[in-house]
This record gives sequence, C-alpha cells and structure tokens, in this order.
Amino acid sequence: MPKHTNGQPIILGCPLLIQKGDQLEPKLAENPMIKFLRSDDYNFNFNKTTGFFMRWGKTFEDNPTHSVFGPELVDIEISTVCNGVPGAGPCKFCYKSNTGKGENMTLNQFKDLFSNLPKTVMQIAFGIGDLDGNPDMRSIFEYTRKKGVIPNVTINGAGLTDEWAEWLAKTCGAVAVSYYDGDLTDRAVRLLKAKGLDQVNIHHMLAAETLDAAYDIIERYKNGLPFNAVVFLGLKQKGRATKGFSPVPEEEFKKLVDVAIQQKVPIGFDSCSAFKFLRNVNNPEQYEQSVEPCESTLFSSYFNVEGKFFPCSFIEGTTGWENGIDAKGFWDHQRTVEFRNKVIQAHKNCRSCVYYEI
Repeated sequence: MPKHTNGQPIILGCPLLIQKGDQLEPKLAENPMIKFLRSDDYNFNFNKTTGFFMRWGKTFEDNPTHSVFGPELVDIEISTVCNGVPGAGPCKFCYKSNTGKGENMTLNQFKDLFSNLPKTVMQIAFGIGDLDGNPDMRSIFEYTRKKGVIPNVTINGAGLTDEWAEWLAKTCGAVAVSYYDGDLTDRAVRLLKAKGLDQVNIHHMLAAETLDAAYDIIERYKNGLPFNAVVFLGLKQKGRATKGFSPVPEEEFKKLVDVAIQQKVPIGFDSCSAFKFLRNVNNPEQYEQSVEPCESTLFSSYFNVEGKFFPCSFIEGTTGWENGIDAKGFWDHQRTVEFRNKVIQAHKNCRSCVYYEI
C-alpha cells in the first residue's frame, strides 16, 4: 500500500488532484513507472513494474461498481492458430475450438484497434494459440509497450526456446503457462524464471476430470517449481469443453482450496469463480479485497481476432452476442450498458456469471 498524506497517496511527486468546486476534475496521468486516475467517485493506482494495483471510490472504503471512463484491462485475441502440444494435438477443453487453421490479427489492425481504446487501459492480456502462430505478435507486443501499456500472455509451453523465453521475459509483465503436461509446464516455468521473469503463473482449467492435475501442480510447487501462483479457471462448457468435462463438486472445490492454503501454495481463481471461492474459503473477509468477481463491461473488455468487442471471450457467439460491436465507442454502447447492468445486478444477488453456471 502506498504511503499517504492527508488521505491521499503519494505518487512520485506527480500532481494528483484538480479541485473544481466540490468535485474533482477527472485526471489521468502516467510516467514510465506508474499510471493513475483521480476523479470524484473512481480512482486507481497502477505500478507498471510490479503490477501492484489498487482501486477505490469517493473514499478508500468505497468500492466502485464500474469505471465510467473505460476498462482497466483489455483481453485481445490476436491469433486463433493453435496446433496444441506435441503428441496431444489441440486441447480437448478449448472453449474456442481452435485448430492449426486459424486467423491472425495484423499489426496494422491492432494499431487501429488500439487507437480506439480508452486511456484508462493499463494492461492487455493477449490471446494466442501457437507461440509462433502470428508473425506480427512480437511487433504487436512491442508497440503495446511503446504506448505505455503492459502486455501479458498465456502460452502452452510448446516451442518455448531460450530465445523466445528471453524475449517474453523482457517484453511482458506476466506470462502464464497453461497446464497440459506436467513436464512441459515444469520446463516452461523454469525457463521463463531463469530469464528473469518474476510473474510466471500456471493456468489450469478446473473440472472434475482435471482435479488430479490440480493436486499435481500443488505437489510440484512444494517440490520447488518456482511459479508465482497457480490460477484455477472455472469450467465454461463451450466449444470442445461441452463434451467430457463436468464442474467440480462443491465439497471437492472446498477441499482443494483448503489444501492449497494450508500448504501455503499461492493460488488464484478467474473472476468467474470469485463467488465460489469466497463461499468455500475460511475467513472470506480477509480475501475480499483481492478477489474480483466478474468484471466484464465493468472494468474489462474483450476483442476477438477481427477486432470486434464482446463483454468477454466466453460470451462471444452466445444468444444476443452472435455479433460483436465495433471498437469505436464500445464502452458506452447501448448493448454494453445493458450487459453491464445485468452484471451489477448479478453481483447484488451473489451470482458469478449472467450466462454460465460455474
């Protein structure tokens, strides 16, 4: 937590507030290390180096329902080309049903999309398949960095060479390795850490059929695998994940949470699973400030490989969202506002998702 004076954070000597009568004139500013926004009801600090982020409303005790200015995080799919991992092929639980015959977003298409993003965006989570699937991927990431936004990405570990690992460590704020094969994941995590990347996570899709692998990841951490955290992703039955996978029973979910916490294994959950986590963890009040429920259209956005906006990648193609929205003016679009209101109401009813049962 940053130091404070008179109730306001100190940020590298930057001016923080513009007083206009009884209201604060919205102010967004940044330097190479930090980005911050100050307004009357919505404020944030973001450290570009460490990834530390804090958000508050009129006071530090207030939790804003959403950002009126634009998303903080954007998820952008720049490639659907994915051949999977050697010997296994495309992932059996891929909700996108990607194959080796996919599409790529070009650098020029990305620049056009980026020009329509609100200045509130601090990080971009890039969606890819194969590490070398999009020939413009490096240029896209480097352009993002040049513009003061932090690129992050999830990889499957296949094809990760020393040279690729060094470039990812230099360019990204964080890299997640999707868990497909224990040894493949182990090698990728260690290689990225060896190249100096601190924020190396493991992503694991949590289903009844993948529960054993979740415990394997916990054991690997206890045996010295140096990942930052394992992030468990709630099953959304879409794409290839509609067959062969079922949700983790509540009692098994609680057992997994208890084991990880008791054994001091750093864990996280996607926002889809936030309410389920808080419902099953002991002393939930101590985790509330670091657990974010669904933030789609509240604080985050998703764009597919064609540059079309959807509330999140799991909503794309579902009823009412068969088609996306153009990037220009997407945050205040009527369809976005309608979806946002549904999410806010769902939060009041302690529901994790307005579409999927998770």
